[in-house]
This record gives sequence, structure tokens and C-alpha cells, in this order.
Amino acid sequence: MSFTIRQLNYFVAVAEHGSVSAAAQSLSISQSAVTEAVKDLEADLGVKLFDRHSRGLRITHRGHQFLRHATTILSEVSSARGAFDDEGQSAKGRLHLGLTSLVAGYVISDLLAKYRRANPKVEISAIEESSEYLEHLLIGGEMDVAVMMTSPVAERHALYAETLDVSPYRLWMPLGHRLASQESISLSDLKDEPLIILNIDEMEQETVKLLSVLGTQPKVAFRTRSVEAVRSLVATGAGVALLPDLVYRPWSLEGDRIEARDVSGSLPVVQVGLVWRKGSRLSAAAREFVAVAQAHKMISGV
Repeated sequence: MSFTIRQLNYFVAVAEHGSVSAAAQSLSISQSAVTEAVKDLEADLGVKLFDRHSRGLRITHRGHQFLRHATTILSEVSSARGAFDDEGQSAKGRLHLGLTSLVAGYVISDLLAKYRRANPKVEISAIEESSEYLEHLLIGGEMDVAVMMTSPVAERHALYAETLDVSPYRLWMPLGHRLASQESISLSDLKDEPLIILNIDEMEQETVKLLSVLGTQPKVAFRTRSVEAVRSLVATGAGVALLPDLVYRPWSLEGDRIEARDVSGSLPVVQVGLVWRKGSRLSAAAREFVAVAQAHKMISGV
């Protein structure tokens, strides 16, 4: 028996909500229907998609791998259903797009795929640069739209920023770490912990500023511009990391588990969104990109 679109919808809902009851409530169906659909999907695939525990469900490594395929399939189905509704209405021309490192790795792929499907006649050119340089290009009229962290935008008088995603900082640690069993974790618990620092898009500045309340210099074990390096180092016990949930994945490339926990206190959040120049009319291609990004925000529940 082949899996169905209904099973994929229910699986994605459970993965997003972390429990059958919450998924059933969001879908306005019975819990038994969700449970049966997930079990049938696991039987069809021959893999275990979730680990069951007292607090609900936790997606497995295989489940996490399949989740991306499932969301892609559902997105393609949605695009196919609306293909003829938008026939002849797609934008044309060029779109000059700017991205920061964080966005290039973790935000843009799905968004750009949706835009390309809806606007196949638009020629897209995208560059990855620092926030400061992207602002310079936007103000100079050399770029249409940038997808970047909106909180540090400096030239507010000249640029319009719309936040699409807000992601809180969380603590990453290896499986079995001493803090993983604590009911609550505070910043003071990290005083003697070696830190793995991600040095892209203001991540290092935010982490150091956050830990400055401890009154001592943080014990930095490693600085890197690679999120994958952070995952591998944390998973193998080289240190812990404070990073936005946006870039969290439960497994390193080597297949080692990474735990993520909330930290009590006033932690910063990462705001990712669109930035464009004030006082100038966006091209049709750029307006359509903004519209697609806004719709993507609504679908993602941001």
C-alpha cells in the first residue's frame, strides 16, 4: 500500500506539534485518526518515525529525514492545485535578491522554490553578504529586496523592514549532559561550561552580550562560521552552544544526537524578514516576492 496525502498531512502536523492530541486539535479531527494514519505511514515506509515517551512524541532521525520530503510533496501538491488559477498572471523581469549567511543556509530554499514555481519567467540573481553591505546596496538602488535579520537594521530612516520569523535562543548540549536532566536551566548554570560560538550574522555578539551578566568572560572553546561544525562539536561533548531555534536540528552529520533546552531569563530572539528601500516603487518581480514571502509566513504559522 502506498502512503497518501492525508497521511503526510497528519505526519507533518504531529512533527510540528510534538503530540498526537495537539496535531488532532489543529486539524479538527480525532486523535485516533491521527494515530492510525501515522502507524500506517510507518508500516508503509518500514521505518519508525517517532519515539513515544510520557510527554508526547519525539521525531526520530529517519523521521526528520522524511519530514523534509513530506513538506516538499505537500508544497508541490498545493502548487499543482493552484497552477491554473494563476495562469498568465506570473511576474516577469529580474529580481535582485540579497541574503545573509544565516538566511542562505536555513530560510531561503523553500521560499525561493515557491517563488520560482509561481514565477518561472523571472530571472533571479542572489548574493550573500553582511547585513551592513546589503543595506548599502538597498539604499543605492542596486538590490530589490534583502532577506536578513531585521533587528540590527541600522538605516531605519531609509529602509523598510518586515519581520517574518521570530526565533528564540536555546541551549544546545550533547545527549546525557548534566544540565539535560534539570527541570530549569539558568544562565548561571553555564558559567563554567565551555562554549561553542557561531560567528555569523551577529550570533557571537549576541551570545557574549547575553553571558556578560555573569560578570566573567565566557569560556570559549571554539569559534566557527559553520553551523554543522557547531552541531558536531556539541554532539561529541566539546562544549555547549546558545543559538536560535531556527538553526536547530536534532542530529549532527555524524548521526549523534543534540539536545536543546530552554534557558530561563530574558534571552534575545532572532528576527528574520524582508528589507527594501523606502520611497521607491518595487518592481513587479519584487512585489511578487514580498507577497510570496508573506504567504509563506502565514502557512508556516509564524
